[in-house]
Amino acid sequence: MLYPNLMIQLLARMMSTTKCLNTSLMMLCSLYILNNIWALGKFPTSRCTSTVIPVPKPGKDTSDPSNYCPTALTSCICKVMERMINSRLVLYLERNKLISPMQCGFRKQRSTIDHLVRLESFVREAFAQRQHAVGVFFDLEKAYESMWKFGITRDLHNAGLRGRLPLFIESFLKNRQFHVRLGSSYSDLFDQETGVPQGSILSVTLFGLKINSIVNPISPGVECSLYVDDRVSRYRGYCTTLV
Repeated sequence: MLYPNLMIQLLARMMSTTKCLNTSLMMLCSLYILNNIWALGKFPTSRCTSTVIPVPKPGKDTSDPSNYCPTALTSCICKVMERMINSRLVLYLERNKLISPMQCGFRKQRSTIDHLVRLESFVREAFAQRQHAVGVFFDLEKAYESMWKFGITRDLHNAGLRGRLPLFIESFLKNRQFHVRLGSSYSDLFDQETGVPQGSILSVTLFGLKINSIVNPISPGVECSLYVDDRVSRYRGYCTTLV
């Protein structure tokens, strides 16, 4: 069994030296690489480097580095593998109802419209019953970059996941590096000690699982809605002091 790093290098060499590589052969080679990565449970170290593209936030001062959204670009074969793993992970989490029903971010048949309808109904009911209503909106700053990697693997274990899938994700999170690209210029490589690569489809699911417990300490009578890292807590009642 060839290690994924060597196989990827061989495939890249074939593609660069062969003018017309048979599509079927290329697909078989790619599939063989992906199966070996899955069987070994190790993510290729050569594909743990991301290229970060800083995307300016709308309406913000572009001279301030904090007003940019870092989007991580990974290799194509990495994206294919991530999508396959993410499909299995999402299926397991949804089938076992391990994601809070309050979370509507990047889930099938759910969207921001669900939360908007709940919020409108909440306000209308408060008006109809002559109650006081309050809502507090939260937006976590640098949510993806500040995720605790060990906490992710712990949550996967607590969710009952065993075998190759959590081992692959653990390998996917380890020894990650990134460099920033501005135009045609690249920065030095930096180690990504915390967080997950923003822009990865697998990162969204892992973040949703990690933030799942944020709704656990909610007091009775308080309603909550989540859309990935955006949260609103709302409460209504007759007593202004309690509200």
